[in-house]
Amino acid sequence: MKNLRIALAQINPTVGDLPGNTRKIISFIRKAGNKKADIVAFPELAVTGYPPEDLLLKRQFVRDNMDAVQRIRGATEGITAVVGFVDEDSGGIYNAAAVISGGRLVDTYHKKHLPNYGVFDEYRYFRAGRRYPVYNLCGVNIGVNICEDIWHEKGPAMVQALAGAQLIININASPYHMGKAMFRERLVSSRAREYGVTIAYINTIGGQDELVFDGGSFIADPGGEILLKGKYFSEDFIIADIAIGRETRGGRRRGGKKELKSLVSADERIEKTDIPWSPAEGPKPGIARKTPAPMTVNEKVYNALMLGTRDYVNKNGFRGVVIGMSGGVDSALVTTIAVDSLGRENVHGLFMPSVYTSKESREDAYAHAGNLGIEITTIPVDAIFRAYLDTLSEGFRGTETDITEENLQARIRGNILMAFSNKFGWLVLTTGNKSEMSVGYATLYGDMAGGFAVIKDVPKTLVYELCRWRNEKEGRDLIPERILLKEPTAELRPGQKDTDSLPPYHLLDPVLKAYVEEDRSFDEIIGSGCDVECVRKVIKMVDRSEYKRRQAPPGVKITPRAFGKDRRFPITNRYKSC
Repeated sequence: MKNLRIALAQINPTVGDLPGNTRKIISFIRKAGNKKADIVAFPELAVTGYPPEDLLLKRQFVRDNMDAVQRIRGATEGITAVVGFVDEDSGGIYNAAAVISGGRLVDTYHKKHLPNYGVFDEYRYFRAGRRYPVYNLCGVNIGVNICEDIWHEKGPAMVQALAGAQLIININASPYHMGKAMFRERLVSSRAREYGVTIAYINTIGGQDELVFDGGSFIADPGGEILLKGKYFSEDFIIADIAIGRETRGGRRRGGKKELKSLVSADERIEKTDIPWSPAEGPKPGIARKTPAPMTVNEKVYNALMLGTRDYVNKNGFRGVVIGMSGGVDSALVTTIAVDSLGRENVHGLFMPSVYTSKESREDAYAHAGNLGIEITTIPVDAIFRAYLDTLSEGFRGTETDITEENLQARIRGNILMAFSNKFGWLVLTTGNKSEMSVGYATLYGDMAGGFAVIKDVPKTLVYELCRWRNEKEGRDLIPERILLKEPTAELRPGQKDTDSLPPYHLLDPVLKAYVEEDRSFDEIIGSGCDVECVRKVIKMVDRSEYKRRQAPPGVKITPRAFGKDRRFPITNRYKSC
């Protein structure tokens, strides 16, 4: 048996902040060195942040990121580090992992399987690797691969195991959506069991535009058991002493040259490299680790929304946020998330009543602001609305009052919010949810006006669940109970209710999930028991609202298929789904 002390540095890099990311990486290398770790691993593209998108088309950016690796190299005396970065050769650029030890760049692994689905677009930038390296570090054979490589059953991890690897280090930038963490653990555990190897899975954390990376790094033993786990939604430093057997199941099978040959094409190669290593002098300090408390589904969603909001605001340098507080459930949830993620001193509420705004809405907005301890300012819109109507009266002569006048109120509120944003440097957080955005129940340049849409991927029914979960966590009605009980309304005309225009949300959301997230057909959806006319109406509303969604601000992705990078439909489109 060999004992290897391995550290996983679950860090939150910022895309494009090469100096900041480099400093963070070096600080964690030193932390691992102080604990006398033999090897420390960092996430996929830790140097550049993930995803760098078209920054990769800038040659200077790629060169600067490679220079950063040279700076990191100088911090690796007495330790080996695996660091994600962008490599370049005469053939193009690669999503890569630098294997650095004792101040020397020992080798570079190039990611073989490039994801090109959903939010991923790696074919646009990278070339695929053609090597399967196995490194010997203090008597332990180690395979290094990157993210998507582990998802392929007969991919690099299997090749490396068959070639004798006893430990696989898989570095990742795997974005969050509901249920994905459990799926990752099951898949990697099955790979460890199948290949007979220990797998160290290191994931990044942080918010990047619409994506949130949730961490949850872990180590699985050759039996598929999770030995230890990292935290979700926060940076973490995971360190463990791993006992590695002389042979793994993969090692015992490595004599099967025929099997290896079937996995490795003629232009690919397996390479074995020794990593020069001198153990640190003296006994290794003790290490202790507490297992993170498990999170419920709603707790994970809420933390994803918090992290996405916090990083979007802070990484983009805003001084605070401003929110239109209507006394409704959506703005209540967004405001609560903002306070939890940014601090009450950085959150500012505006209450903008019209003649149609109820007394209860005012009371609920102010009660909620009081519970959160934030300032709220009332700016009535009636006088501005009348001025608009007077100005438009000649042009609108002979027409009936309709949705035009309703939308004017929303657009006035959007202008007021943007004025406060301009004056004080506050980012406007919009409050529309996924149900509304799906069917276009939103006003362009009105309630859609803003910089970040916190809950744009949260269905309305889940909005209520998250509010109730947050109240339970608080042990009181932080969000006033009346907000959760009253019927949803935009209050843009007398007696208006959301159900005047939409099916009830408990009927609407299952149809949207089937059509938007699962791509099920009209016939399949009605075959599951949904009302025919309801489904037909919803599908038509979704299809004709793409032009609105295309103009919406970015927001946190929490479902398997969000609008934006995940779901890209043409605006000009005559295909009829029903």
